[in-house]
Amino acid sequence: MEDFTFFNPTKVEFGADKEQLIGKHLSACGIKRVLLCYGSDRIKREGLFDIVSKRLAENGIELVECGGIVSNPVISKVREGVVLARQHQVDAILSVGGGSVLDSAKAIAAGVFYSGDVWDLFVGKGGIDSALPLFAILTLAATGSEMNPGAVVTNEDTRQKFFISSPALFPKVSVINPALMRGVSRDYLAYSASDVIAHLIEVYFTAAVHPKLQSRLVESVISTVIETTDVLLEKPTDDDARAQFAWAATLALNGLTSSGTGGFSFPNHAIEHSLSALFNVPHGAGLSVVMPAWMNWYCGRNPAQFERFAKNVLGVDGAEQGIAALKKWFDKIGTPTHLSQLGIKQSDLPAIVDNVQGNVRGFGIADVYTPEAVTAILKSAL
Repeated sequence: MEDFTFFNPTKVEFGADKEQLIGKHLSACGIKRVLLCYGSDRIKREGLFDIVSKRLAENGIELVECGGIVSNPVISKVREGVVLARQHQVDAILSVGGGSVLDSAKAIAAGVFYSGDVWDLFVGKGGIDSALPLFAILTLAATGSEMNPGAVVTNEDTRQKFFISSPALFPKVSVINPALMRGVSRDYLAYSASDVIAHLIEVYFTAAVHPKLQSRLVESVISTVIETTDVLLEKPTDDDARAQFAWAATLALNGLTSSGTGGFSFPNHAIEHSLSALFNVPHGAGLSVVMPAWMNWYCGRNPAQFERFAKNVLGVDGAEQGIAALKKWFDKIGTPTHLSQLGIKQSDLPAIVDNVQGNVRGFGIADVYTPEAVTAILKSAL
């Protein structure tokens, strides 16, 4: 087991009606004016916006709206948010939505204190020394952004989907009320399951050092995701299953499952980010296509771990059988497993491969994921 420092300053308020506490949490931090970021008007139709507004007003906190944030969030909206935050001199950013909203909120929080264009922070032209305080209320569980310091945004002009990370971007408080996620569609539940599993298997399979304790932890979380997804597809009103799914999504990327591991990488995300950037496919849907193809390409590098995964998570013997079982489960829950299901053709591969090269350089894995390697992976996903 590797030496490590575990640091996670985010306070999580988990459970029914916890969104009612948001005003008190902001007030306790001295917040007087907040930029409220959200996606569609669903939070207004379902009453969540009114609840949040009232709780803020009761604590003397003024809100400034920044709505219309889309899935696969874009830098133009982040720039708009930075302008709003500066114009209204807000003290904090409050995200009400899923991971796309929170990632945008993080980028806005960092961009407010940066003198140049906020995209500079994504391409290494500027550093994140400080950020406005961040708070979050989740309406969809998938990305784990509620308890980590990272954010991913797409530049619509350059067709690049890059990430930022800084300790300044840990949310101060994240509210996870599973009841607020009841409106998630079947498709996005499936895509979310794929996203969570991808967060877990990246380290699990690629780490040069992966202690058995961490392997068992990852296997437990993935098993929970599979089990609760199956339950929720049959019974969307099962709030206990939804609660376990939501907490599994948080645990998948809050640093806990990777503590004590070493020498890992995120190739599935590096490849999928290009699918999202070029074709605007849902992130989880892209991952469920990439993962089985990548696993077949990579499993010979770590056969023992693939065999372990097959047995302990999917109840089958053999690495190839385990990969096939995961792909079969993806098919069953309705998330894509072939590029053709995303409308992507073989003639599109050269552009994807070229785009991926920028991502793998950013992830520090360009020596392994050469154009030839990425082409081979993608061809097997057609």
